[in-house]
Amino acid sequence: MAVVSDPISDFLTRFKNCCRAGNEEFSAPYSRIKADIAKILQEEGYIWNYEVVTTDGFPEIKVKARYVDGRPVLTDLKRVSKPGRRVYAGADDIPRVLNGLGIAVVSTSKGVMSGATAKRSRLGGEILAKVW
Repeated sequence: MAVVSDPISDFLTRFKNCCRAGNEEFSAPYSRIKADIAKILQEEGYIWNYEVVTTDGFPEIKVKARYVDGRPVLTDLKRVSKPGRRVYAGADDIPRVLNGLGIAVVSTSKGVMSGATAKRSRLGGEILAKVW
């Protein structure tokens, strides 16, 4: 098994590759932040659901991607903040993604949330990814 230096990027890449390949489900090693990101993606309508299952003693997060008329809801995504370069923004500087058609995933002091929720709560933080 390969060592992953950026587990969030690995999770997002698995999601993107799942949608591009036309697969409905994918799994990734579990972590709380990945579960928080999956919860946001479910709330925003990019995935149907997710669940945490234990396989061979190791927890995994299984995600079911959402499709409409045979096409994935996810068009693309971009990891913004990376281990080599962290990107932070104040509440007023959280980016709008595709003029409001996409979402920004933000890690704030109150937890991981969408960019719109962070703006409403007047919270800034680390911009983890942009999803559209």
